[in-house]
Amino acid sequence: MSNVSNCLIGFYLVFFGKTWTQTQKGGNVIYHRKPWLASYDQGVDAEIEIPSISLKKLLVDTFTAYPDRAAFHFMNEVTSFGRLLEQSGQFAAALYHAGVGKGDVVAINLPNTPQYLIALVGALRAGCAVSGLAPLLMPDEMKYQLNYCSAKVLVTLDVLFDGKLAPIAHKMDHLETILITGLFDSLPGVRDYPAGKSLSNKAVESFYAFMEKTDRSPPELDVEPGDACFIQYTGGTTGPPKGAVLTHGNMVANICQFQHWLKIQHSKEVWLSGFPIFHQAGLFVACCALVWATPQILIPDPRNTGHIIKEIARLQPTVLVNVPSLFLMLLADPEFRKLDFSSLKYCMAGAAPFPVDGIKDLDGLVGANKTIEVWGMTETCPLITANPAKNKKKIGSVGLPLPGTLFRVVSLEDGKTEVPEGSEGELICSGPQVMKGYLNMPGETANALREQDGALWMHTGDVGRIDDEGYVYVVDRAKDMIIVGGYKVFSSEVEDKLYKHPAIGMCAVIGVPNPDRPESEIVKLVVQKSEAYAEKSDQQVQDEIQTFAKEILAPYKVPKIYEFLAEIPLTSVGKINKKSLKPSLKKEPMVIAKGVMK
Repeated sequence: MSNVSNCLIGFYLVFFGKTWTQTQKGGNVIYHRKPWLASYDQGVDAEIEIPSISLKKLLVDTFTAYPDRAAFHFMNEVTSFGRLLEQSGQFAAALYHAGVGKGDVVAINLPNTPQYLIALVGALRAGCAVSGLAPLLMPDEMKYQLNYCSAKVLVTLDVLFDGKLAPIAHKMDHLETILITGLFDSLPGVRDYPAGKSLSNKAVESFYAFMEKTDRSPPELDVEPGDACFIQYTGGTTGPPKGAVLTHGNMVANICQFQHWLKIQHSKEVWLSGFPIFHQAGLFVACCALVWATPQILIPDPRNTGHIIKEIARLQPTVLVNVPSLFLMLLADPEFRKLDFSSLKYCMAGAAPFPVDGIKDLDGLVGANKTIEVWGMTETCPLITANPAKNKKKIGSVGLPLPGTLFRVVSLEDGKTEVPEGSEGELICSGPQVMKGYLNMPGETANALREQDGALWMHTGDVGRIDDEGYVYVVDRAKDMIIVGGYKVFSSEVEDKLYKHPAIGMCAVIGVPNPDRPESEIVKLVVQKSEAYAEKSDQQVQDEIQTFAKEILAPYKVPKIYEFLAEIPLTSVGKINKKSLKPSLKKEPMVIAKGVMK
């Protein structure tokens, strides 16, 4: 085993105290209470030592130490870490000898496939930064993201190249090379690789042909912890997406924090994640599995729950990682409920609120204490908090701040003043996992990263609270908060309570401008009916939900407008796409519940 692997398993753990820590500023000692430390699992410490090393070096060391261990499963085929080391080295060498290297950006526009991991690791070995693009992006969105990060190389699917990229390629000045691959090109027997149509101003080539045309060794480059590793796009809730620059050191730190939290041992687990690797959660899970020498099961289409269920039955993963809506879809499938979960250790959920009843249902099926809610964001690699692996888990809480993470809840008015425990405010954090900044957006960076008390704090834009035991609760995105007559309505709170009604299969609460009171909004509920209520009329279901809502919600929180959809739109990650629901509000007639606008 390599020294790096030993370092990841046997940290020098530094204990700074169980309840209080202190920092020095301007000659004054400032104390910060950390109630979450007393709730940590035994053996989890307040601070851990992070190795000063690049993610690239960490990956190569792991692959070298475990060459015969399975790296990933894809469509009944298994690839070892030794083979991934070889193929990623080939890709790195091909990039280097094509003039692509340190400081350049390689963009990957693929679903979860072997090609994604080969390109990702190979690009890092060539000294490049990697930027993930969702395959479902429209041409103008792809053009924006590729131009924004000045991508020099793009790896994409043949169908995406022909349908979306070829017509706009001339509008991307920095892009020099486009590498084309088919979804199943990695499988044995496939040798007729797609190459795509030629373009006058770009080199277009098959991914595997490009990779295999050189027999040279990968470059030996010094990559530092502070070098850019990934440029990951945020959701772009308002305005265009922003590219968060995550360094090698950021990623290594978050991987080490999470390993220490779960006490993961090398090569002892099997991971299945429904998150796409182009999303930060999926990227993080993929990198964790690679660093920890644990096999991962690649899921190219997370909406195909039948395939996920078959892979769980076939490979018996020990860790499942999904967005809550995907867990809800699985729970609605009778075949999922027939599975043997005896080998499963953890179900991890994040990236969106998980309805309390859904957590209870999942725990009841897979086994008590196995579901772990986590919370974070692209800008923090992504993890900030997680529920304990062994200790008490509080349903509805996203857990405790990870080791080495400073955490506060501050006033929504000034963004500085800490609010009392149990009070709601903006959640902010500081730690080694916090991004370098937004690429070429100094104003946005300055707004998100603010210095206070000698630390650089990430202002998350999430509204929440922390209790006296240090458990964190995310109430809503600040931008999703609805103001009704001066009262604050948190959409996730309303959704969670309404999910208790059997008519609701999926729902979203959003704010609608109130035409009579410009300073106020109206609460609107978008509903996808459950199968049990599918045959009932919209009006019948609306009446039932409205009656139910009045019994459990304050009057100003009760939805006043209802819309029923056959399917609520989801993002490519599987989260409810509230952004796509909001523009329709101005176009569609408002079906206002009787008597509620008085």
